[in-house]
Amino acid sequence: MKNESTIIDVPAESSSAMKGSAPLIGMAKLDHTTSDHSGGYKRGLSIFDFLLRLAAIIAASVAAGTMFTSDETLPFFTQFLQFEAGYDDLPTFQFFVIAMSMISGYLLLSLPFSVVTIVRPLAVAPRLLLLVLDTAAMAFNMAAASSAAAIAYLAHNGNQNTNWLPICQQFGDFCQKTSGAVVSSFVSVVFFIILVVISGVALKRH
Repeated sequence: MKNESTIIDVPAESSSAMKGSAPLIGMAKLDHTTSDHSGGYKRGLSIFDFLLRLAAIIAASVAAGTMFTSDETLPFFTQFLQFEAGYDDLPTFQFFVIAMSMISGYLLLSLPFSVVTIVRPLAVAPRLLLLVLDTAAMAFNMAAASSAAAIAYLAHNGNQNTNWLPICQQFGDFCQKTSGAVVSSFVSVVFFIILVVISGVALKRH
């Protein structure tokens, strides 16, 4: 009897196919590594964003509180005739107090969204929302600070063309507090500028 044998040819995988499958695994690992690196980088930016918001809250609150308590009464007049200077005597300073109080409230409400960007650093929606709102708040803050700075300048130097006399020689404490409030408000503006830049960098695709 003849031994019949069946030979099954199994086609060997070509070297080109084997070479083609290897880069896919390498690319997957590379994408995963890049994603982890990008997430860690953006998480660091988000933590810095959160700390800046805390600092901006302090600056805006100090600005509003200092301006609100800037009343001064000259001591050498009788109770029937007194010279008094206060923030509520000037509509610009009233706007300043309201605006900086609103800025402080907005920054406080934005903290949870900043925390979300720390937990989910690759999320786009909360970062984009913060970018838009921070830009609007920065413009509002700049308007309040600039208008108050103009009035503070007139209080210190006056204007000879309009016969506006400087009052800071008489109301020294009032001018000192209002000037400090204006400086603190511009510090808040600087923080907002940095926050907007951070949001723009975090939204950039890597």
